[in-house]
Amino acid sequence: MSDSPIIFWFRRDLRLDDNLGLHTAIRSGQPVLPLFIIDPRLWRGPWFSRNRTAFMLAALAALDARLRQLNSALLILEGDPLEALPALVRATGANALYFNRDYTPFARTRDEAVARQLGITVRILDDNLLVPPENLLKDDGSPFKVFTPFHRRWDKRTKPKIGTLNFSAARFLRDALSSSSAPLARARLQTQPHVPLPSATEQGARERLSQFSANAISHYAETRNSLVIDPFTADSAGPSGLSPYLRFGILSPRQIYWAARARYAEAMDEPVRQSIEAFCRQIAWREFFMHIMFHFPRVRHGNFRPEFDNLAWRDAPAELTAWQQGRTGYPIVDAAMRQLSAIGWMPNRARMITASFLSKHLLIDWRSGEAHFMRCLLDGDPAANNGGWQWTAGTGTDAQPFFRIFNPILQSRRYDKDGRYIQHWLPELRHLPASHIHQPWKLKSAQLDYPPPIVEHRAARERALAAFQTARS
Repeated sequence: MSDSPIIFWFRRDLRLDDNLGLHTAIRSGQPVLPLFIIDPRLWRGPWFSRNRTAFMLAALAALDARLRQLNSALLILEGDPLEALPALVRATGANALYFNRDYTPFARTRDEAVARQLGITVRILDDNLLVPPENLLKDDGSPFKVFTPFHRRWDKRTKPKIGTLNFSAARFLRDALSSSSAPLARARLQTQPHVPLPSATEQGARERLSQFSANAISHYAETRNSLVIDPFTADSAGPSGLSPYLRFGILSPRQIYWAARARYAEAMDEPVRQSIEAFCRQIAWREFFMHIMFHFPRVRHGNFRPEFDNLAWRDAPAELTAWQQGRTGYPIVDAAMRQLSAIGWMPNRARMITASFLSKHLLIDWRSGEAHFMRCLLDGDPAANNGGWQWTAGTGTDAQPFFRIFNPILQSRRYDKDGRYIQHWLPELRHLPASHIHQPWKLKSAQLDYPPPIVEHRAARERALAAFQTARS
């Protein structure tokens, strides 16, 4: 056993419980220095989100508070990791750096550079996926490009169990550096969110998981497309409300998966089991898109399907702004976009409807929508957001066919039959009866502070079909 410290670098794993890299470092018996690096590029990037960054900073504050209960603290540095880490190694005499793996192209490039230049042991653990990308390939050794066979094989893979650790016996480096909360306080002051934030603590995340697995998961198959107003309330049905916690690793994928499996084991009704399977399939979709970005990093900036590289997207900044602000004249689209602005989240069904409208009805490049979502979403994840946008636009792997174009009026009638979702987010339409709220422009005599449709559905559909067919040919 050495008294040289191990630096544990927190990134997308802002928790103590079931943290594979942290637990491995602690079990080594060496003192562990908990570290987070605030990279200024976070504030300068085109996908910077004030909401998501504020949620991350709140999670860091909660993590620091838990460490202080263990007579430790979270060391927070500011700067480029390629400069901050070598300086920290020199200052502490650390002989090893541990961290959990990130699978995005940017993170992989950064982490490879760190490992090359440090000159100490660098140990990287697979914590953020139930099945790492290299461990789930087709029989010929190539990656899956279609979800169904991917899911079939993923479902049969043995999943890692939840890790436990007695933190009272953990050795943390407490005296070598004076941990200051000033960088975190300064960052939080500079990053005030535009939306209310849900609890960012491990305890809050576990409570949300417990509430969901005890109740709403039993009806997930029938309610997962619900257009809920706020998923972070205790009694919310439908979507789990767990995505921001998974995005920053406040919950691990193992904690979520095994909570669902525990509920499955005790379920007596087949519909309940089917609902739990439907929820686990969503976990697999997350992993599928992360595998796709790992194996095909080009999707980060371009179409997965190159036949659409010559698609004639429209340059229509006024229409893009109308979509962003929820002023397209289609109530279901506008309600969802205003929900995104108000709480930094929208249901998956709403994400598909709004993405289809931008990429098909307005024929605006899906990358414009992808960037807007990343700037707004609390749970914005590069792989999942990219995969979802390309799936809806028809340019991605296993995407819906380009000729499938959501009719926003039919989607509205099907998923918001009584207009409750629309009326909540569009107060100017609250006086309309449910029978007219999906097409308010048909009420000729009504006095509305609401725009007419930005485009006519049938004409927009024909325009999109022609553009996609031309690109393919």
